[in-house]
Amino acid sequence: MPEPYSSFREFYPFYLSEHRDRTCRRLHVVGSVLVLACVVSALLLHNAWWLGGAVIAGYGFAWVGHFFFEHNRPATFSHPIYSLIGDWAMFRDVLTGKIRF
Repeated sequence: MPEPYSSFREFYPFYLSEHRDRTCRRLHVVGSVLVLACVVSALLLHNAWWLGGAVIAGYGFAWVGHFFFEHNRPATFSHPIYSLIGDWAMFRDVLTGKIRF
């Protein structure tokens, strides 16, 4: 059974422990950049199909990182909302230099 977390603050240390591999983190960052690019494209081009690309890019890069480099199961399967928030928190922390890229 998944560990119960009463807040994202409790969950985030677990999330980071699932992203120790540098290549996995890098793939998450690349996926996040592509998600942003797809969302911007959808808005600028008025084409919702880009939103599907955002989902594929975000999850695709992250899951490759987990399955082939981190060798663990993505937290998305057990904690989908906290995991999504964690992706963006880790992205922020990488951009600000708090987490090594």
